[in-house]
Amino acid sequence: MTPTMTATDPKLGAADKERTPALVVDGVSHSFGDKKVLDNVSLTVDQGAFVMLLGLNGAGKSTLFSLITRLYDNVSGEIDIRGFDVRRKASQALQRLGVVFQSRTLDVDLTLMQNLKYHAALHGYSTREATRRGRLALELVGLADRGNEKVRALSGGQLRRVEIARSMMHRPDLLLLDEPTVGLDLGSRESVIKIVRELVAKERLGVLWATHLMDEVLRTDQVVILHQGVVLYNGGVPQLLTQTGTTSVREAFRALTGTKAPIEEAA
Repeated sequence: MTPTMTATDPKLGAADKERTPALVVDGVSHSFGDKKVLDNVSLTVDQGAFVMLLGLNGAGKSTLFSLITRLYDNVSGEIDIRGFDVRRKASQALQRLGVVFQSRTLDVDLTLMQNLKYHAALHGYSTREATRRGRLALELVGLADRGNEKVRALSGGQLRRVEIARSMMHRPDLLLLDEPTVGLDLGSRESVIKIVRELVAKERLGVLWATHLMDEVLRTDQVVILHQGVVLYNGGVPQLLTQTGTTSVREAFRALTGTKAPIEEAA
């Protein structure tokens, strides 16, 4: 039986949990000095939804993630995680958030389980509970038999899977992934994205997946196209193709953004 790590909130009934989005970003702008990098950005990630945040490097994707995770302070608009404002109720909001950043953050000299248990300790879990959660998390990503190996022995794709496992340790409702497959070979890319899509289906996670790789988008995904800090499109893939009169996400992206330079292909 596939393990589950579904979050529970005693203050929310089943119906309320389904109605409350995992993430709401409403009218958020952000500047670095005189340079505006996000301009009135709005998007929603529902529970059990896989949302592609699609944009070229420099579009503002990482800045948006930094605002959602409170690395930066949003001074305009509102960001809610499961109904909790990240500025006014930061603790409650961030407890419901899991993150896989673009840069690798595992300690390569520790084992997989040691990395996970250290993370669990930061959340206040006992050693026994941390071990239990660590084993479940590794099962979720297909690495249950590698827990006692050092991280440095893993491939790039396996490293990403451990980072996903770590992000699931505290049973979040929302998972953010910032360019998680960049630099991975085709097999590793497919494995990572398959695992996350399964978590959406089985754990009812809301996922916001930031990428510039057009071939990662499925026809069933919700797509948010972010270009030069502005949301140009927010909706389904079929509607995107109809609106732009194109036959692929790559062509639609070019039509909306006016991008003429080659769009990077996946490895």
